[in-house]
Amino acid sequence: MFLRIDHVGIACHNLEEKIKFYEETFGVQVVHREVNEAQGVREAMLHIADGEGGGSYIQLLEPLGPDTPVGKYLAKRGEGVHHIAYGVSDVRGAMGELAGKGIRLLDESPRHGSMNSSIVFLHPKDVGGVLTELVEAPRQ
Repeated sequence: MFLRIDHVGIACHNLEEKIKFYEETFGVQVVHREVNEAQGVREAMLHIADGEGGGSYIQLLEPLGPDTPVGKYLAKRGEGVHHIAYGVSDVRGAMGELAGKGIRLLDESPRHGSMNSSIVFLHPKDVGGVLTELVEAPRQ
């Protein structure tokens, strides 16, 4: 089912400061920026590597406000790993397969994700306490 680790989402208070840290410390570069109003975040995707099925990234997430999911996460847990995302070839097919195995989905249908991808989230209680995202890259 999984093609690769698509990205690791990291919640942060200040996107620009965190981008600078990652660029200076690890030599990675931002390849995409986006404000996702529906998810309440300002984000940056930093490229790590390319492989079979697509690239791998670090996704830095700054909340648009304290009442957003990432804002609430930061208030409760502080900065750090927010979620892990796996690349899949068919997000709808993966949803059906996982639902058939009793995994609850936080999304009823795929929604807009970074870089024009289609995404869904799995309930963390059904996957070992880890907020898990499935990502289908846009068709080329």
